This record gives sequence, C-alpha cells and structure tokens, in this order.
Amino acid sequence: MASPGKLVTKFTNGYLLKNGQIVPGDLWISSETGQIISPQSAFYSSHLTPDKVVDLDGRIISPGFIDVQINGCYNFDFSMPDAEYAPKLAHTHRQMIKTGLTSYVATVISTRPESYHSVLPHLGPSGKDRDPGKGCESLGAHVEGPFLSPVRNGIHNPDVLREAHSWSDIEECYGASNLRNIRYITAAPEVGKMMSLIPEFVSRGIVVSIGHSDATFEQAQSAIAAGASMVTHLFNAMRPFGHREPGIFGLLGQSAPSTPVATPKHSRPGSASTSPRGSPRSSRRSTPRSSLSISTSAADLEKEARCVQPFYGLIADGVHLSPQALKIAYSAHPQGAILVTDAQKFAGCPDGVYDWRGEDRFVKEGKVLKLESNGRIAGSVVDLIDCVNNFMRFTGCGLAKALECVTSTPAKMLGKDVEKSKGRLEVGMDADLVILDEAPDGDLSVHQVWKFGVQVV
Repeated sequence: MASPGKLVTKFTNGYLLKNGQIVPGDLWISSETGQIISPQSAFYSSHLTPDKVVDLDGRIISPGFIDVQINGCYNFDFSMPDAEYAPKLAHTHRQMIKTGLTSYVATVISTRPESYHSVLPHLGPSGKDRDPGKGCESLGAHVEGPFLSPVRNGIHNPDVLREAHSWSDIEECYGASNLRNIRYITAAPEVGKMMSLIPEFVSRGIVVSIGHSDATFEQAQSAIAAGASMVTHLFNAMRPFGHREPGIFGLLGQSAPSTPVATPKHSRPGSASTSPRGSPRSSRRSTPRSSLSISTSAADLEKEARCVQPFYGLIADGVHLSPQALKIAYSAHPQGAILVTDAQKFAGCPDGVYDWRGEDRFVKEGKVLKLESNGRIAGSVVDLIDCVNNFMRFTGCGLAKALECVTSTPAKMLGKDVEKSKGRLEVGMDADLVILDEAPDGDLSVHQVWKFGVQVV
C-alpha cells in the first residue's frame, strides 16, 4: 500500500484527453511521486491498490492548462516591482490554479532595466518545489520587450523601448544572472541587431518569439531561419496581412522547399501528423528524404529552415480577434496553435476604472479591457477555459483539439524539459489535472483541479 499520507488515486467512469481524442478510460496517479502511474505496474509489480477511487460520472480529464502569456491577475501585475512582491506572487499562484491553470509563464512587458532586475529573480521555474499547496507552477518568465518596433508598440510605453546591438545590451537590460529565469522573449527581429542575436538566445535555451513587429514576410522568414520558433499574439501588434506582402502571418502559409534536402545526422525526419478527424495529413516535406542518398548544402538547409512553420499565440477572448481570423489561422497551421489569455492584472477583479502604472487608466467592462485615453484594446481579462470554449465555437475544431491548444502544444513550444513532464496524460508525466464538466451546449467548466497528484480545487 501507499505510505501514510501518500495516496494512489484511481479515476474511473470518465473520459481522457489522449492522442488528440477524447476516449473512455481510467487514470491512476500517485501523490507520492506527483505523477501519473501505470495501473499494471502499480497493481502487479508494486502490489498497490488505490487508496481513493474517484467516480468521474462521465466527466473529462484534461492535463492541467498552461498559459504562456499572462501579464497578471487578481490585481497583481508581474511587471511591477513591489516591496511585497514575493508574498503577493505566492497568493496569486493560489488564486490562479482555481481556473484550471496549473502552470504558466509570467509576462513582463516593456519596462526599464531596474524593473526587470527587480522582478525577474522571482519568476524563474518553480518546479523543483513540488508542493501542490503553493498552487500554479511557474515555468519561467516571458519578457515581452523592450526590443520592439515603435510603430507596433500596442500599449507598451514607447519611452522605454530600445534596440539591442550586442549581447551586452541584452545582459544590461535584463541582468546577466536573470537570463536563467527567462523562458522566452518577444522581440521585433528587424529592430537593431536582434536578428543576429537570435541564435545566442536559442543556444541558451531561451525561445524567441516574433511580436510587436513591423517585419516583412522576408524578415520574418529570416528570423525563423535564425532560430525563432514562436509568434506572439498573432495578428495583433504586427504588420497587417496583405495579399502581396503577407507579413508575419505568411509564415503559417508556407510550405517546404520542393527540392529534396538531406537530413543532417542528428535531425528528425518529417513525419505525418493527424487531422482533427484522425486521418493522416501529408508530411510538411513533400519528398521523402535520406541522408544517405541526397547531399546537403548550407544553402539547402538555410532554405528549409526559412520554411519552418512556427508556433503562434491566439487570444480567443472574442475581442482581440474575429472568429474568422481565428479559423483562418488554425486552418493554416493547426499544429502550431496556442491559446493564450494575455490577461492583465484586472482579470478576476470587478468592473470599473483602474489606474495603471501612473501612465494611463484601464476601463474594465466584463471581458473587455481598454485604455481610457484612446479606447485601444489593452489585453484581456479572461481565463483559459473561456478561450477554449470560444475557440471551439469559432473554429469548429472540436473539444480535444481545443484542449491541446492549452496543454500539449504550449508544452512542446516551451522546450523539451517542459514537454517531458507537462501537457499529456501519459505514465511518468506530472499529475497536473483538470476535471471538466461539459454542458449540453458543449461548453466546458472546471469541476476539480489536481496538482502533483493532490486535489487543490
């Protein structure tokens, strides 16, 4: 049996999100390891029986939700230095998890170096502390700026935007010791020398996302070839799509070169993916490749690298993007879609007018947040479950595919260290779970939340 206080829990009579489908099945988890366990190994090898059986009564188990772009919530702003920053952050973690958000990447928007130096030490990955009572887990920080285009700044203060011309500019801005706490950066590749700095970020394990950028399609391709792999809040704060100059959005519509290119010794060959209906899609590469029969040139590899389709964030709050825009993007590249809230500190707060950093005031009306001075959209105040429900309605992608946009796909984008433990209901993965009710109209709601094998909501 499990050790006293350490429980093996079995979920039964419900459905699981697995391999892009909602399927009936049981799930076993251990609060001792904080992971999903194999029922066969537990029962036959370890002679364990469940200490607790949860009858799901037809409910759905999803991996815990992951939000990779959230600025704050419950009246706490991740970007604002505060003498009580640490305890306020800890309180916010305990509130966030109630919405089904078990892991997140805190967004720090464009600010001055002294503010980055103050907040980033608090925002590193917290996974080593596997205490479920502490709530939502940090996966690191997302620095959205300040290396952005002044003509695509959105609500970012233009007075704090800057250019990077060397790696020392990066270290001076964020603090050299704080770089280990940064999971990914949003930058405009055409600003300063950022294009040449992308490989250095990638070599340090920092994901580079294109955003708040006036980049042309050609410049966006160059950024992808340099190692960028994500686009921040697609459509928003970037050059509009044009039929002759598609801008950053054009990255979703590109295809692999028609000329076969050899796979380098340590690269992965292309593989078929699966459509929402379960039928195989064709590989992104039009021709099978063999490193034994086709020679590789630097030009060929460069050409192929430029044609990689990136991950991309979508704010499916019903305000930032029209249903048609969401559907077009998802249809172009479903495997890259990641739903984000881009939530501001006023998420979870009552409607009203709020001061914001002494720079402007925000007006919150329901799920809409605008700058009082000019009426410009200023982030969202939704939860990820709202985005999932909107996305299903707007795109018709289905429940399983919508849930993947807040589970396995963001985990994959964030890197192998996250992908190996988050986002899937597989043996050995962290037992971060959301139990979902499904209404007659198809909308989902959060019924229970489990963190590291322990029910917390």
